[in-house]
This record gives sequence, C-alpha cells and structure tokens, in this order.
Amino acid sequence: MSTPESLIVSTQDTLKRVLADKFPSAIDFGDGSYAIPYGSSSVMIVVRPFTETDTMVEFMAQVVTDATITDELMRWLLRKNVELHFGGFGLLFDDTVVFSYAIPGANLSTNEIEAAITSVSIIADHYDDEIVKMAGGKRVIDATID
Repeated sequence: MSTPESLIVSTQDTLKRVLADKFPSAIDFGDGSYAIPYGSSSVMIVVRPFTETDTMVEFMAQVVTDATITDELMRWLLRKNVELHFGGFGLLFDDTVVFSYAIPGANLSTNEIEAAITSVSIIADHYDDEIVKMAGGKRVIDATID
C-alpha cells in the first residue's frame, strides 16, 4: 500500500494555500515542508504518505535542545502527555525534546490547520521554559541566537 503522489501533492497544495493566507511568516523549504516561528519556538510542518486514501500532516515543534535527560524529566514528560488533549512530547535521536501532533490530510480544512499550528506553538512556547528550569538546555530561540 502506498499513498498516491497526486494525493500528497493535493494535501501540500491545500497546506501551502492556508499558510500563505493565515501564516505569512511561514518559511517554505520548497520540498513541501515549512517552519513557522512562534514565540520562543518554531513549528515544522510536513505532509507524509499514510494510506492508499489519505496522507498525514505532521506538526512538530522542537522545544528544548541540550537538556539533561533524567528519569524525573522523562516521568514529567509522560505525565504531561496524559494531561494534554492531543499530541505528545518525545525525544529526537539527539535528545532534543519535541512536541508533535499529526492529522489526516486528505480532507484538510483551514480551521484544522490553524488549530494544529496554534496549539502546537502555544504548548511548545509554554513548556520550553518549564523544561529548561527542570533540565537545563536551550529553547529553540536561544539555540538559534548562539
């Protein structure tokens, strides 16, 4: 099973149109992926293949880099995942703390895109300060200044 290229392109076109209209600060990487700066964080957006009839749109914010990953931090992140209504915290291969959320893309609406971007942005922007206090490291905005 693979997602037809036409469905991926259609989802990317919808995303591009909404971002141009609602998020003019979005950075278009030219490959169907985008970044949107928000507060002390940034949200990456990419359309991925999913099934024969749908795509998946991923929204991921890098929250903190270079944090000290302890059992206490891991338990805290897992508990936050249960408290939050959608999405979840995770770790990249280099222990960067991220927050991610994904939605089906074949019938994507403007409201869904706006809600996903805004929610992921607000969560990352809010929790980055708490994580830095707990585990050190740098917020995305601090890492880009250095």
